[in-house]
Amino acid sequence: MTTLMTRTPGRTAVPAAPMPPVPAGTAGTGPRREEYCPFPLSTDARGFGLTTSSMRLGAGTLVVRHGRRTGSDTATILLHGAAGSWTTWTPLLSAAATRGPAGRIAPGALALSDLIIPDLPGWGDSEALNDEPGSRAPSTRRRAADASIRHSTRPAPGIATVAASIAETARALGYERWHVIGHSLGGFLALELAALEPAATVSVALVSATTFSVVDSVRHPLTRFALLPGYTALLAVMRALAVVEPAGRGLVRWLGRVGLLRGLTAPLFSRVDDVPESVISALATEVRPRAFAAASALAGAHDPARSWSRIACPVRAIQGDADVFVADSDSARLGAVIPGFVSQTITGTGHFAHIEKPFAALEALLTPRESTRSALKPRRA
Repeated sequence: MTTLMTRTPGRTAVPAAPMPPVPAGTAGTGPRREEYCPFPLSTDARGFGLTTSSMRLGAGTLVVRHGRRTGSDTATILLHGAAGSWTTWTPLLSAAATRGPAGRIAPGALALSDLIIPDLPGWGDSEALNDEPGSRAPSTRRRAADASIRHSTRPAPGIATVAASIAETARALGYERWHVIGHSLGGFLALELAALEPAATVSVALVSATTFSVVDSVRHPLTRFALLPGYTALLAVMRALAVVEPAGRGLVRWLGRVGLLRGLTAPLFSRVDDVPESVISALATEVRPRAFAAASALAGAHDPARSWSRIACPVRAIQGDADVFVADSDSARLGAVIPGFVSQTITGTGHFAHIEKPFAALEALLTPRESTRSALKPRRA
């Protein structure tokens, strides 16, 4: 049984002053559409019309931000990546609000309504889930006492367990079907959710999803190092920091405080000097070496071709032209197992197109399927 508890979180994932979202109907008065990183991250869920709830699921508790229901039975689920939380989507939500009346969604397009934005297990405000049948989440008192280390000390849940918890959350909120958009690791989970729930998943959209090349890099870090050198090197660092966690997380936060983290994250962005401080602060806060290493290990042990061949819905992907976590071969391999898969590269972006170029990302993600098939050029195989 799932229990929903609406609440105000005791902490936020980004230690920065919240920025209210751009009100709807202000198209033309906000940032220019081509501007790089026009919006900082925001922690103001209410400003986006979102309610914060704790969902007590069979495997644990997820903290979810969700929007007002429109009467539809179909939700739009946004899944963040590793070293992230729900706030990673706020620039995209701000861009959607800025579109205003002039940016109405075309018939057949995906709309950002009936939103469900969870903090994935072990990230943001959510505790890690438990794979053991019949397990119970720890009490509120225990969670509070163990808050400083609870994200990094539990075994990582299986990929199927996390995907099932997302489906359980959507159904507990009254939805029968869903569109799902995932960034990075969230893209991997979005594909797994679509494979696990093919009848309920209407569409999948991927933003710099970590897929086949990441699996290969985890399995063969030396012989396939040239495939994704940035990811492979980062994974080695995360594994080293995981050994001394929580001191490893403390080191990352210290690097953020002294201003060194921005330079170290340069490979993730096209123009790191122009990235808002709130984004860098979020990375410093949400980097969890043990969770990152565990999630990578689970991806490496997965058989994506076998799993994702069960996907029955349309799948589209976007990635940056300077994305160090997506290989040119990923699109071809996804297309080989997912019929009708389409992909688009967003120029002038790295691994965070939805933050770096949110208007371009929004248009690519929300374009009706029919026009997408003819307008998007596949990424080079």
